[in-house]
This record gives sequence, C-alpha cells and structure tokens, in this order.
Amino acid sequence: MGSRNDGGAVLRGRRILLVDDEADTLDACTQILRKDGYQVETAVSAREAIQLLRSRPFDLAITDLKMPQVDGLELLKAIKRVDPELAVVMITGYATVETAVASMKEGAYDYIPKPFTPDELRLVVRNALERQELVGENTDLRERLSGGRDQLLVGGSGAMQRVHHLIARVAETDSTVLILGETGTGKELVARAIHARSLRASAPLITVNCAAIPSDLMESELFGHERGAFTGAIRRKRGSFELAHHGSLFLDEVGALSPPLQAKLLRALQEGEVRPVGSEEGVRLDVRIIAATNRDLAEATRQGAFRDDLFYRLNVVPIHVPPLRERKEDIPPLAEHFIAQYRRKLQTPVRGIAPAALDLLVSYDWPGNVRELEHTIERAIILAEGELLDWESFAHLVPAPTRATRTRRPVTDARDFTDLPSLEKVERDYIMEVLQATRWNRKRASEILGISTVTLWRKVQGEHPES
Repeated sequence: MGSRNDGGAVLRGRRILLVDDEADTLDACTQILRKDGYQVETAVSAREAIQLLRSRPFDLAITDLKMPQVDGLELLKAIKRVDPELAVVMITGYATVETAVASMKEGAYDYIPKPFTPDELRLVVRNALERQELVGENTDLRERLSGGRDQLLVGGSGAMQRVHHLIARVAETDSTVLILGETGTGKELVARAIHARSLRASAPLITVNCAAIPSDLMESELFGHERGAFTGAIRRKRGSFELAHHGSLFLDEVGALSPPLQAKLLRALQEGEVRPVGSEEGVRLDVRIIAATNRDLAEATRQGAFRDDLFYRLNVVPIHVPPLRERKEDIPPLAEHFIAQYRRKLQTPVRGIAPAALDLLVSYDWPGNVRELEHTIERAIILAEGELLDWESFAHLVPAPTRATRTRRPVTDARDFTDLPSLEKVERDYIMEVLQATRWNRKRASEILGISTVTLWRKVQGEHPES
C-alpha cells in the first residue's frame, strides 16, 4: 500500500504528543515509545496539549477519551482546528461502538481500548504514522502538479499527449479507471496524477500491489479485520478500502487476484461497502477505484482466469500507457529529467549527456521501459568520472561484438597502424569476454561464438597452455 513502510528506521525520531490525566498511563506509554526511537512529549490536560501543539509540530497525537474539564473528544476537535492533517489516536477504557464512531466522525485516525499491550500500542502508532506518510506524499504530489501539468509523466510524444488528455478528462469524474501497460511504463504515476487532479485530492490515495501480497492475507489487507478474527489478530485493523474513504484506492496488478478475492472485490464494488474479516456488519464507504494491470484481462476473461463481470466493472475508462520503444522521442527529455533528479539526490558533478550516449539510449528498445531507463541513468551517474555521461557509461546496453568494434580507437593516419591489435588478439580477447560473461560455461560460450566446444577449448588452451 502506498508502499507501506515496515515501521523501523523510517519512522524513528517522529514526534508524538501523549495526553492523559493518569500519570501511570503516561509513563508506561512514554517508555514504550521512546524505546522504539520516537520523540515523546506529554500533557496532563487538554489545555496543556493545545499549548504544545501551537508551539511546535507533531506527527501524531494520542489522547485519552475521558479526562476532567475538557474530554478527549473536545480536545480532538480543538486539535483539528490547530492542525487538520495531524493523525490522532484515542485511548479509551469505555470502548463502545458509539464512542468509536463519534471519534472517527470528528477525524480520529483510530482508537485503542484499555487495557492494551505494548505491541498493540506499537502497532496502532506505526499504522497512524504510515498514514501520515501517505498524506504527506499526496500533499507533495498535489504541489508538484499544481500547475495543471503532470510533471512526473515526462514526454511530449503524441502517445503521451493522449494519456495526458485522458487523465485531465477522467480526473473530473468519479468513474473507475483501468490503466493498461507493460511493467515499468509508469502506470502508478498515471494513477497518482488522476488522484491529484481530482476533487478527492485532499484525501489519501492508498496503493495496494495485488501481486505482492499473499492471497491468504489479501482479504484482510483490502477489507480489514476485527480483533480475534484469526490467530494473530490482536486488534482491529482498518483495511485499504476504509483507509481510502473519501479518497482513491489504487489496485496495482489487479489481474493477480485469486478467483475468491475477485468475487469479494466485485461484491464490494457493487454494494459500496466492505465487510471486515470476522465482522457480521458491513461498512459503507465512498472510494474511487483506479486499477492497473500488465496482463491482457480481456484474454484472461476468455480463458476463465479473470471474472468477466469484474472486468466490466473495472474497465469503465481504460487508459493505455505505451511502452517506451513506441515513443522514443520521449527518451531525451526523460533522460534529462532523471539526470537532474539524480544529480540533486546523489550530489554529483554530472551535468548532462553526450550526443553519442543519447543516440545509444534512443536506439535501445528498453524492455523494462521507463523504470529501466531510470535505473540505467542512476547507475551511470554513480559510476561517472566527469561532468558528462558518455557512450561508455551505457556500453553495457550494446551487444558485445558491437561494443568491441565501437570501443576500438579509429584509425586517423598511418602512425596508428603500429598500435592496432592483431586479428588473433582481437579474437582471443573476445573469446575471453564471452567466457567471463557466461561464467566459463563452455557450452553456452560456444553457442554464442558459433564454434564447437572442442574448437573453443583449443583456442582457450592456446591462451592458457598451462591449463
């Protein structure tokens, strides 16, 4: 989901405000959270808490529901007036449905009933902080797209212009979108652009990679679960649908869902509600669905691998993201974009790319699409020794024979003849390069070289007679 973090070092150092009139509860919670690396400040009253909130920023507030003078619910309202984006968790010894619903309606992220274990506290804190990460990412994305241009979707080719046009049209609606394209083409960026330009932009965009989560965990991931629903369910968990309430849910690689989960997803879309695992009650939600796949779902429906009724539900507005090999005119601006991005990130002196290197990038077919291009440029910048990325920076993209020819120094006059290698040396060097590339697999190397293994071994023996 939104690439949820594992909680560890990424969240250490986050500032948490604890509010409770009971000193024992404050001390216990403070020790648990400080031991996990969080910065914790405490307040014994709502008034003191508001003063702290106005004087410094916090990432999370945890407050008791029942306190003298001003209770936790009133404090929650006051917190939202001071910082509407701050995640708030309610602690209550009176865990009733009414109190939970009331706090959620006022903007609480979650609640935790007393008594609770250290692990239960850690879990709710981690989940709340991870949600804040998503909110921050979405805010940053909206700022980057504020000019009305999807800056993350670089490229001015006709194919990408059509994608931009569809994004602008569909963002104004609540229609379900199915994004189609090969791995690495930027399907998630399209989903983020749609969300950022929609009326739901102030709410979260929650991402679930359907191919990365085991089937036995996916139902809980999507729909949540109740405490005690199964072994290890130590507390209630809100699913991705519920986390995306009033926002958007991006189901990446939706074609990987198992048939039982396809049926449950279809029911959720048809009825507009989800039923957490272990619950007898459904939860009505307002969520915009954006799905993506690198599979041919139409063909999958014909083969019976994907439900046709679910396919029709998802395929309301299809957007095809073309592979990079079909829009090569976008490679130069993409290359410049990634060079600028990694130059800042890696703090290197690289400032551009040589024409010969750019020609090489344009001539390559990029089976991994934009993602492969990005990683290739990142690698080149890390290994670069000058201010320009040259042909050699990307030589690994070229087949070995072509590379050997390209890297040989051109003959400009007669004086170069004395430096030219013999045919025997060129052949020997190339044989050794192929052997090293195949990790000395003689059969594979001989197939590449187009000679028998016996001939190969004779040539190797000529190079290393002592072997």
